[in-house]
Amino acid sequence: MGRIENAFKELQREGKKGFVPFITAGDPDLQATSELVVELAHAGATVIELGVPFSDPMADGPVIQRASERALKHGFGVQEVLAVAARARETIETPIILFTYFNPLMQFGLKRLAVAARDAGIDGVLITDLSPEEAGDFARELNANDLDIIFLVAPTSTDARLKLVAEHASGFIYAVSRAGITGARSTVSAEAEKLVARFRQFSRLPVAVGFGISSVRQVADVQRYADAVVVGSALVAEIERLAGVPDMVKRVGQFARELIPSR
Repeated sequence: MGRIENAFKELQREGKKGFVPFITAGDPDLQATSELVVELAHAGATVIELGVPFSDPMADGPVIQRASERALKHGFGVQEVLAVAARARETIETPIILFTYFNPLMQFGLKRLAVAARDAGIDGVLITDLSPEEAGDFARELNANDLDIIFLVAPTSTDARLKLVAEHASGFIYAVSRAGITGARSTVSAEAEKLVARFRQFSRLPVAVGFGISSVRQVADVQRYADAVVVGSALVAEIERLAGVPDMVKRVGQFARELIPSR
């Protein structure tokens, strides 16, 4: 049993729901990212999404776009992101997944990536712009190295699409709460709950809901029907706000703790 499957099974045994934070690697710098991964694990993260900065993040809103721009100024690549995960893995057992676009991985080399990610302690990969139909070769490389491949589904996904994703995914499913780009919102679309129910017709994989979730009230609401909640832009905005503050890592960890309702 891999770390992701084990983490969700443990939640199920305890009757709890998961919390999945997202941060951008290299924002504000790689050392801080490594410390943030450890801090978020200690704050109660079920899985940590480590974003690979990309120059054309089409699915991301302005907060995460700015984070990618800041990170890219440091001039590092996928290898350095994996090194961040490896450093954190020396301290924590919390699952870590790469959250990325396909281009950086293709440039790195897909077979090389699967081996290097496994060696760094990565547990899975979510590629925002890779569909199940196009993922066959890479999925096999990941599977051969005991890595999960995680796919996105959206309220606009047809039942046929949900079934296809269910047949190819492992680890968990990321259900996008609404169409559009990432970014905090004051409410979570009612379509998200319907999407989770629709997907569960086709798979028993855990479902995490993300996009626009930024308050403890929203987290609690989504945890009524989903197995986990993903929070990205709100955390990245807090990192941006606290950049340069000596206790930034600790304060971001406290912010994450305050987002998790009593489980």
